[in-house]
Amino acid sequence: MSHTFNPLTVRHDFPIFRNHPDLIYFDNAATSQRPERVLREISDFDQKQSASVHRGLYELSSHATRRYEAVRDKVAALIGAENGSTIAFTKGTTESINIVANSFRKRLKPGDNIVISGMEHHANLIPWQMICKEMGASLRVIPVTKEGELSLDRLQTLMDHKTRLLAVTHVSNVLGTINPVDEIILEAHLKQVPILVDAAQSAGHLAIHVKKLGADFLAFSAHKMFGPFGTGVLYANPVWAPSLHPLNFGGGIIQHVDFDQTEFLEYPRNLEAGTANVSGVLGLGAAVDYIRTLDAESVIHHEHFLATVFKEKALQEGFIRVMGNPRRHAGIVAFNVNGVHPHDVASYLASRSIAVRAGHHCAEPLLQYMNEAASVRVSFSVYNTADELDRTIEALKEVKKFWA
Repeated sequence: MSHTFNPLTVRHDFPIFRNHPDLIYFDNAATSQRPERVLREISDFDQKQSASVHRGLYELSSHATRRYEAVRDKVAALIGAENGSTIAFTKGTTESINIVANSFRKRLKPGDNIVISGMEHHANLIPWQMICKEMGASLRVIPVTKEGELSLDRLQTLMDHKTRLLAVTHVSNVLGTINPVDEIILEAHLKQVPILVDAAQSAGHLAIHVKKLGADFLAFSAHKMFGPFGTGVLYANPVWAPSLHPLNFGGGIIQHVDFDQTEFLEYPRNLEAGTANVSGVLGLGAAVDYIRTLDAESVIHHEHFLATVFKEKALQEGFIRVMGNPRRHAGIVAFNVNGVHPHDVASYLASRSIAVRAGHHCAEPLLQYMNEAASVRVSFSVYNTADELDRTIEALKEVKKFWA
């Protein structure tokens, strides 16, 4: 397989590798590392420009407000949204999905249903499970094949005139499966069903154009795309934005209030109660700027290449079983070493400065589909190299010998 992208050209952008030169960081699906420009943006704001946004008339606050609001436009441009007014800032993907679920509670009646897939992260499963139980609605699940793909032939029968929303992940955080969300959205819209896309594993990795896709809601987190913790995005199609209600109440979202009633600001400001995480949002903006310096196709091909090579080399060893075999996959691979518990594998790799994730990866029902209780997960980013793959395979050979 030919491959031309050189990760060493970007690796020097990430200070973590100067501070930990032996580190092999394969836990990018949980959290990516941050480039210097993101860290500097956050530090510069905190040290030189710190102020709350929106309500201050002094220059520091006015300047912070202008920069904060400008990030909405940056994010909108990255994902192909209509404009910055479609972008709300949240704590992360989890809060974004909970906002939509909380708002749809009022739209559910006994006998209605919500459709999700069998490969959802708990953050895109439990909120729907909870509101369905509360409102007497049912939760319907698109099954997952042994290859790790959605059984989309079932979608037509799962959706009906009482389906109020379909929620699906763009990329599986366990198997790396890239779901055909364009096809799924088309099928949903033919039945007038709105759709929420969990883009936690695709934003910053895959090219996304929400207007072309037709997604009604899209959620993702900054910390999985070179940005800071505690910062996320909720995109809402202008048609559906008025249906979203605050998850949290307080200052910053008020048009008018008295003791009898409150009038809220319009979306997206109605979802951003309390003091804004200004440094986090500016860090997100810097992460978007960094992503746009990269060639999107090269990033996609590089991460796909690493996952493909890892799978090939792992399977060649004979004692490693890889979960799923999706036709379209991102840079995520879940596997197990025969006879060795995933936590023992991860601990041994950690002793060799190889950072991976072990467990059910907040997708326990998916592991059940795959007949596994847990797994080890490697996930790749732009700064990972083929040499790191080889070193990891050698370490896995040591694991097998140690527990043989």
